[in-house]
Amino acid sequence: MTETATSAIAPSRTVAVVGTGTMGQGIAQVALVAGHRVRLHDAAPGRAREAADAIAGRLGRLVDKGRLAVADREAALARLHPAEQIAELADAALVIEAVLEQLPIKQELFTALEGVVGEDCLLATNTSSLSVTAIAGALRHPGRFVGLHFFNPAPLLPLVEVVSGFATEEAAATRAYETAKAWGKTPVRCTDTPGFIVNRIARPFYAEAFAVYEEHGADAATIDAVLRECGGFRMGPFELTDLIGQDVNEAVTRSVWESFFHSPKFTPSLAQRRLVESGLHGRKSGRGWYAYEASGALAQGDVRGEPHTAPPAEAPAAVTVVGDLGPARELVTMMTEAGIDVKTVNDGGPYIELPGDGQLVPADGKTSVEFADVVYFDLALDYRGATRIALSASEDTSERALAEAVGLFQKLGKEVSVIGDVPGMIVARTVAMLADFAADAVAKGVASAEDIDTAMRLGVNYPLGPVEWNRRLGPDWAYDLLSALHERCPTGRYAPSLALYRQAYATEGETGS
Repeated sequence: MTETATSAIAPSRTVAVVGTGTMGQGIAQVALVAGHRVRLHDAAPGRAREAADAIAGRLGRLVDKGRLAVADREAALARLHPAEQIAELADAALVIEAVLEQLPIKQELFTALEGVVGEDCLLATNTSSLSVTAIAGALRHPGRFVGLHFFNPAPLLPLVEVVSGFATEEAAATRAYETAKAWGKTPVRCTDTPGFIVNRIARPFYAEAFAVYEEHGADAATIDAVLRECGGFRMGPFELTDLIGQDVNEAVTRSVWESFFHSPKFTPSLAQRRLVESGLHGRKSGRGWYAYEASGALAQGDVRGEPHTAPPAEAPAAVTVVGDLGPARELVTMMTEAGIDVKTVNDGGPYIELPGDGQLVPADGKTSVEFADVVYFDLALDYRGATRIALSASEDTSERALAEAVGLFQKLGKEVSVIGDVPGMIVARTVAMLADFAADAVAKGVASAEDIDTAMRLGVNYPLGPVEWNRRLGPDWAYDLLSALHERCPTGRYAPSLALYRQAYATEGETGS
């Protein structure tokens, strides 16, 4: 097929990678395996050669594992060329930069590249925290400049965010998108917003967990366990930030917060700041939220790694379900299957009335202390498949009501974690905030709903994209929960976005309520 200004860069063309750290080497390997001649350049003498040797070693390991043919490895190595001088990149059709995250350094690099490469060469940055528009601001021809944000490790992770700066031409963005796709990646498009898609929308996953911790609602291990075993997330935020590095994660959060002019929606965690200040950066330092062995495994006997689990309690023999439990309606069938006598009342609710007159209520952004004998239960990705559920009660909640609630979920085969009287609990407030951030991003043209869900599933392994999750929960679920949270925590952090308001209002208009 004939190469055009908007088609993928042909494998016969040269790709150059500047910066030979872990990410630069990974990107170079991706382009190399896709069939391109690759030129590696680094400002430090000898680094390009060292990087080429490292890539050769990784390709050799792929051969040993049977994932790459010997002939393909030899052909790839023949196409790999270290370049000591930037002038050696003159024949490149695409240059991807992966150098230090400092704006002056990147601007200086691309200014120099403009004097070397041809007019049809696409220039791309792998930045994760800087503005693509700002980097391109120093160029004579910023229209051919794009962001190509790979995720580490680049050879393994499929997602690539294709970022259009203010001056990026559509043809350049399309060419970058098609090239990433031809390399076997899953590209998504987005505009030049702080954090792009993943690092913008993922902030509440960390922030809400840290907020519950700072409110003394639950310890780190319990929050992690609830988000994994009830929310369906691959890892909890405390263990994940220990893996990422507390310094790295906190720096991204702070960068996004500052870029949004200190919006309360993105406020960093003081508890995480204290970890960073103490040098407790997670696995790489031996301790973060948890303590680690030299191997990276959790330290034996570290009680901070054990979630709170309630002792056995007796299940009620009969309950009354009042109203529609919404996302938790599957519990009605599950209770019946477990041998609990279930009576249903259509009007009122939603709640499960317990024998001692206590009420078991789905998390709605309110607090237990506001009511007599109310025990809240958290949102689950799948109530039948969940292995743990969180319950929330106040000091005024009767022991009988809490015991009956614990026993009921234990009867359904769940571990139960009892947390403090936290509005919105853990999973529910996290999912509501993710849904709000996603709806806001779609409304502001950051990315399409489909690309946002793709990015969050592939970039951070979410069990559902936030747009799809919000659709399943109902158009007013997140809005109602955040409105209640905002009423109790009126800092602006939980104020629903205009996009979420419009969704809820449209639903009310359709029903005539």
